[in-house]
Amino acid sequence: MDIREPGRGWLLRLVIAFTFAQAAVSMARPAVSYRALALGADARAVGVIAGVYALLPLFAAVPLGRRTDHGRCAPLLPVGVALIATGCALSGRAGSLVEMAVWSGVMGLGHLSFVIGAQSLVARQSAPEDQDRNFGHFTIGASLGQLIGPAAAGLVVSEHADALARTSAAALFVSAVVAAFAVTSLWRVEHRAPAVAPRPSPAGGARPGRVSVGGILRTRGVASGIFISLAVLSATDILTAYLPVVGEQRSIAPAVIGLLLSLRAAATVACRLVMTPMIRLMGRTALMAASCLGAGLLCAALALPLPAWALGLLLAALGFCLGVGQPLSMTTVVQAAPDGAGSTALALRLTGNRLGQVAAPASAGLLAGLAGTAAPFVMLGVLLLLSAGVALRPARHGAPPAPPEASGRGTEPSAEPARLSGERAQDDPRDTP
Repeated sequence: MDIREPGRGWLLRLVIAFTFAQAAVSMARPAVSYRALALGADARAVGVIAGVYALLPLFAAVPLGRRTDHGRCAPLLPVGVALIATGCALSGRAGSLVEMAVWSGVMGLGHLSFVIGAQSLVARQSAPEDQDRNFGHFTIGASLGQLIGPAAAGLVVSEHADALARTSAAALFVSAVVAAFAVTSLWRVEHRAPAVAPRPSPAGGARPGRVSVGGILRTRGVASGIFISLAVLSATDILTAYLPVVGEQRSIAPAVIGLLLSLRAAATVACRLVMTPMIRLMGRTALMAASCLGAGLLCAALALPLPAWALGLLLAALGFCLGVGQPLSMTTVVQAAPDGAGSTALALRLTGNRLGQVAAPASAGLLAGLAGTAAPFVMLGVLLLLSAGVALRPARHGAPPAPPEASGRGTEPSAEPARLSGERAQDDPRDTP
């Protein structure tokens, strides 16, 4: 049964809300780095604070995914917005590096809550043949936020060291206000399907039992999608956290660094606008592998002592390559997941992302302390090259052959929307009006 709402107004409203939420986070992350520098942090401390952003979400993702598999998605969205705004505002008031780390973690928990709810909505309310497109459009909201946020932070944060603490705090307060605007687009993003009889399990039961986390991870395609997503997000995250440090060392003004980060995000938006034709031309597997390979080489090139204009060209190309991994890894994970466990699989994907956001900045901080700020970009290049190899592995296990990848559809025609993560909820009478 197709439970999609007529039209795609819900998706547009979700993209708008995600744009505000992501803009707030993307404005806050470099502002947190600058405020930490003003409070006396070195490159290692910046890496630790960036890692704490992902620490609380690391433990919350799977329980939230389980909850979403059995209930509604929309309530997670305003909760996420509230936590993002709180984390941003209180980071601006923090007077120590420990406080900065704590409120950065609250901000990360809010972002995770919002993203789990939003991704599950897209999976639940999209037919299989629409998932690549709808996940691509959904992640345009993230890219728009990443375009707006760093540029706004660069404009607010002063390049004068004596004003850095004050202006970075102002940027964090502004980001809290931006986050609050996300709630204005959250009306009617989730619709409820009429109750239907539970789908019988292959053994004749009323419905399949809950799949364990280990069982989900062992499903072929899930782990590879998680690793690709981890590599791509780690690259984006470390770019956001460490480009300000590079700018400080190379005497590049915060406003220029903000524009460079926004240029990277603009290229990612451009990639996602043309992603469907690229899938038709290359196929999903080849496109993911090629984009990870290109991104790996470009990340490693950031270690070179380039002038600002060359960094801009490099970041534009890198942003285009990084635009592919997130939406296609969402489709890969949700279509490979066992029945009734898609939201949990998406949550595991986000857990992998957050694990990368803990480990990658900490590793980057250690490398930066030992070998300079260029070393983390080499590390990212190696990680992305590994993900290119992982992308070439088959994405399904024991499934009938998928239609030709050139069609742009990522699943077999016989797959029903009930296979999607959130659509377990259509069998649950608690989700009926």
